[in-house]
Amino acid sequence: MTETYLTSEGKTRLKAELEELVGVKRPALAQRLRDAIQMGDLSENADYHAAKEDQAFLEGKILELEETLRRAIIIRESHGGDMVQMGNRVTVQEEGEDPETFILVGAKEASPREGKISNESPIGRALLGRRVGDIARAGTPAGELQFKVIRIE
Repeated sequence: MTETYLTSEGKTRLKAELEELVGVKRPALAQRLRDAIQMGDLSENADYHAAKEDQAFLEGKILELEETLRRAIIIRESHGGDMVQMGNRVTVQEEGEDPETFILVGAKEASPREGKISNESPIGRALLGRRVGDIARAGTPAGELQFKVIRIE
């Protein structure tokens, strides 16, 4: 099993999702199954088959969240430092482009729209261990990107 990096905020969010699934959705789904079973002939009962599929999906999601939380390594939002590491807010600039700022997080929390990039992404891997002034190169589907580390917060 591989490690999963989470911020404390991400861990809290996943715990809340797990509690919702176990405490609310699982009992509601169990009731749906009971209701469908009471309708009689299960071989032609679409409600029963749909509820069984939903149950399989729900249980899979619960197992995934439990496993993620069990092997989570909590990263602290880092403030500064001389080398890029998990939890840092990093400002980079491609030549001729405006600077961009990213927060380095684990894959489960990555959200490019929010400026959160995964340590497993090409850019995230390229940034780890870099210092201010370093040039990082990342191979992406659009070609190689080259950018300079401007600031580490």
